[in-house]
Amino acid sequence: MGMPRTAAASNRPGGREQGSGFTQATRGLCHDDLGAPEHDALTVSVYADTTSLDELRRTEFARLDRTGHVYMDYTGGGLYGVSQLREHMQLLERGVFGNPHSISLSSSASSELLEHARAYVLEFFNASPEDYVTIFTPNASGALRLVGEAYPFHPGDRFLLTFDNHNSVNGIREFARARGAHTTYVPSVAPELRVEEELLARYLTDTPGDHHNLLAYPAQSNFSGVQHPLEWIEQAHSHGWDVLLDAAAHVPTNRLDLSLWHPDFVAISFYKMFGWPTGVGCLIARRETLAKLERPWFSGGTIVAAFVQRQYYQSAPGAAHFEDGTVNYLNLPAVEIGLRLLTRIDIETIHTRVAALGDRLLELLGTLRHSDGSAAATIYGPRSWDRRGATIAFNFLHPDGDVVDERYVDRIASRHNISLRTGCFCNPGAGEVAFTFQDFASEFVDLTAVPDDLPPRDTC
Repeated sequence: MGMPRTAAASNRPGGREQGSGFTQATRGLCHDDLGAPEHDALTVSVYADTTSLDELRRTEFARLDRTGHVYMDYTGGGLYGVSQLREHMQLLERGVFGNPHSISLSSSASSELLEHARAYVLEFFNASPEDYVTIFTPNASGALRLVGEAYPFHPGDRFLLTFDNHNSVNGIREFARARGAHTTYVPSVAPELRVEEELLARYLTDTPGDHHNLLAYPAQSNFSGVQHPLEWIEQAHSHGWDVLLDAAAHVPTNRLDLSLWHPDFVAISFYKMFGWPTGVGCLIARRETLAKLERPWFSGGTIVAAFVQRQYYQSAPGAAHFEDGTVNYLNLPAVEIGLRLLTRIDIETIHTRVAALGDRLLELLGTLRHSDGSAAATIYGPRSWDRRGATIAFNFLHPDGDVVDERYVDRIASRHNISLRTGCFCNPGAGEVAFTFQDFASEFVDLTAVPDDLPPRDTC
């Protein structure tokens, strides 16, 4: 969106200074930040075609240049544009908005804005309202939990997921286990960290009998940037599987067209797309598959009526059945504001600029050398821009090949007014393959051995 895009986190064991630096390619950096690309006519053309992002940085994100701040933590959260805040604050200043669980004037005003936002989410992702519904959640993790706790797992059912998954997807296996379903992981393979597709196909076809089976995977890895094939969705459907797509890392810089691809569930965090508001995500669910979910409880806002003496309740229809309590009704209008900003900018423009910057960064990291000619960095995942996104995981290296502790990297970055993400990450499966499991486990199990001049590592 007209500013740097970098960030994420990992810990790579090994060497006298253990750990890793983990960063992400950029979203809108001026090309001088990554080295002038004059030698590449195609890159020059890309910048010429995306100059609107440079103007956007000067207007919407002027605070970056005003403060001399290089923001590179887009894995953690996006940046908001000033027009988003102004429009949202003006909306709140002009109106009186009440709890939507009523029919008063103020409640009706909130409900109208809420339904506008709900509809615009579907419009942005080109999802038919006949087929899909928007359920607002606190974040993508909240969306994933809704599916995990309510999916009708039973003994003999299967939960299939890739090594490369966020911990909020990994956690669904606990719901599956509690209900007697079997969990299977499809491994990733180094060095590209892509999934073994032949094995995936075998697992999808190995489903005798009538069962509820769920496949879960990320459209884009939050660790390596690998973009997994969306074709898996229909492949799974052809064998009777439902599909849960974690799109949180994918949609900030890529278009997800739900008229072309038809996952049963899509998890999204809006702050990763456009920065404001935080604490709001959504589950986009196919109505047909949503009807199969079995919520383990009910709460205020999710029912039409409940009785104490009869111990009976009637669920609310549609999205309301899955939105516990009172939704964040004052912040939800900002979702539509943010999505409209992305529509004006054009997600394809963002994608084009990100691809040019990411490709350039991969090239520079691959050729970075110490004075003795030894490699100064190592990349985990694809080394080219083929079928990958903006997340680039890497370590800086000492001349002898040992990794530079990521906490030193973060310390030096802070001295130069650079915000980036280092340390722990929420994708253990990808890390186990990239770093080897034995070293990975020893690094994370024992977090007590910390050099005196470094802070302890935080939890995942």
